[in-house]
Amino acid sequence: MTFLVDYNLDGYALVFLGILVKLGWLEFISIRFVTFREVGLSIASSDRIVWHYAQENQMMILTANRNMKGEDSLEEVMRAENSVDSFPMLTIRNLDRLDEFDYRERCIERLIEIVLDIDNYMGAGRLFIP
Repeated sequence: MTFLVDYNLDGYALVFLGILVKLGWLEFISIRFVTFREVGLSIASSDRIVWHYAQENQMMILTANRNMKGEDSLEEVMRAENSVDSFPMLTIRNLDRLDEFDYRERCIERLIEIVLDIDNYMGAGRLFIP
């Protein structure tokens, strides 16, 4: 599974990968984190553009700050375009707590649960972790 990491979490992508390695998950499942820069998206991209890019490339978005304001907001895009085949968007509940090791690990554990059971989360829209 590939995660499109929102620009506000760029620095955490490597940290998340390290936790996955430490916990041994990468030996069993394929997880990749890609940044906006790596896929050619601007940090100013609207939620609509980001959501479409992720869906077209079968990715889940990992973010901490996409909002619900305006016609291009994630909430509006999901209401209008989400289907049973849409990949969910994972939103970290508390960005400030990512400095805490235990919180980061809980986020990764929840992320793994979702990946392992992705068929049951397709079409769910936004999921909050941990």
